[in-house]
Amino acid sequence: MFPAFSARYASLPDRMRAEMSPTPVSSPRLLAFNRPLAEALGLNLDALDDHQLAEVLGGNLVPEGARPVATAYAGHQFGNFVPQLGDGRALLLGELTHRDGTLREVQLKGAGRTPFSRGGDGRAPLGPVLREYVVSEAMAALGVPTTRALAAVASGDSVVRQMVEPGAVLTRVATSHIRVGTFQYFAARRDTEALSLLVDFCIERHYPHLAKSAPHLAESAPQPAESTEGGRALALLDAVVERQASLIAQWKGLGFIHGVMNTDNCAISGETIDYGPCAFMDAFHPHRVFSSIDERGRYAWDNQPAIAQWNLARLAETLLPLIDDDQERAVELATASIENFAEQHDAAWTAVLRAKLGLDSQDDQSDDHDLALGEDLLKAMEEGNADFTLGFARLSAALEDGDETLAEGFERRHRLDDWLPRWRQRLQQQGVDAPTLRQRLSAANPLVIPRNHLVEKAIRAAVDDDDLSVFESLLAAVTRPHEAPSEAWLMAPPTRDERVLRTFCGT
Repeated sequence: MFPAFSARYASLPDRMRAEMSPTPVSSPRLLAFNRPLAEALGLNLDALDDHQLAEVLGGNLVPEGARPVATAYAGHQFGNFVPQLGDGRALLLGELTHRDGTLREVQLKGAGRTPFSRGGDGRAPLGPVLREYVVSEAMAALGVPTTRALAAVASGDSVVRQMVEPGAVLTRVATSHIRVGTFQYFAARRDTEALSLLVDFCIERHYPHLAKSAPHLAESAPQPAESTEGGRALALLDAVVERQASLIAQWKGLGFIHGVMNTDNCAISGETIDYGPCAFMDAFHPHRVFSSIDERGRYAWDNQPAIAQWNLARLAETLLPLIDDDQERAVELATASIENFAEQHDAAWTAVLRAKLGLDSQDDQSDDHDLALGEDLLKAMEEGNADFTLGFARLSAALEDGDETLAEGFERRHRLDDWLPRWRQRLQQQGVDAPTLRQRLSAANPLVIPRNHLVEKAIRAAVDDDDLSVFESLLAAVTRPHEAPSEAWLMAPPTRDERVLRTFCGT
């Protein structure tokens, strides 16, 4: 049935988590199950039927070896520090070994009250569970580092938010669930021992190559305690900065807006985590915001790099006591690491835009030119109220069918008409044949994303009519994002009446 779980995180000191069992649900029913991911995690699917899966993944049965825990963390929420948050509705069952040899944590989200629930019911409504399932699997198919969805289980119980809604439990899989907020929780308590344990845990799980570059982790090369601990903490910070810079560039390249980039939603692993009021843009606008709770646009599309850097600065603050005993020296080293974010993000963003335009790097001087070329297309999209996803996807067709194929998606095309000759000239300079170029463009620019109005349509059908057919069709389409679906509505932008301008968290 289920392979034996390990309990690495549950073996950390008691103050880092609360050990407890999920609260049973009244009538678990399997709604969606990710068979390829289950097979990669070693589940014996021939020995499990839907009822058994629902009992375990709904929280009614705890599998062998699992030690369910709610993890402790704090966080800055919209810039305001909350010293204790923690898993208020999630329980980490333990770890399974993926077929690639790495560990994956398995977590039940919506598993009932924990000591961190802060008065909440510890449950999850069906709508947000389906949203996270479809969006996280779309991100995985698009090649973006992300948590994954293993299962969605209807609980048979009601959840009260703004209205009475059916409840559900999401089974989420991640390389780990450690966040910037996890470090903040222990820094606020001046618990340097816990911080040091977290640094070691994160290096082991996410950055094992640092064990070689940070000699304190190698028994053959002991060093004085101050320098060894400082070396590993700073190496971890550098590595997290690099991954976050790449991640945000990938988000931007898909028109993705996370919606709640609080420090408790910033994963040390560099994975996208906690899909609450997230959204993909339809018509491009750099200041686009969808989250109903982001009233001032803190987490708008174009603000995401600056917010990521701000979050990383908060991580750096927690590591100062480990980086160097000399406070000024520690601040100097940490500041240099954080300041590297801008350069790393710009390089990653340039690479993303270059790929989306079908370009390769010619020399160092081409970077600024290609960045400007990509951002000028975005300005043309903004002026023309053009769809972000289809605007890029139609570049491939424009090679064969001419400029009108691309221009038909623009309400105003003055900037686009100025841009197209520059792009074609740049393509000619690199001397790539047309089939290769079309292949590049198709690989970098998806046809299908989980558009807000389609996610909402899927949720409404499931919640109001117990109809999962829209969800299943959407999931099938977004997990093959570079293929035109058989049903055109799965890739079409919304009509004016279909537009969804506000998304909600569900907590």
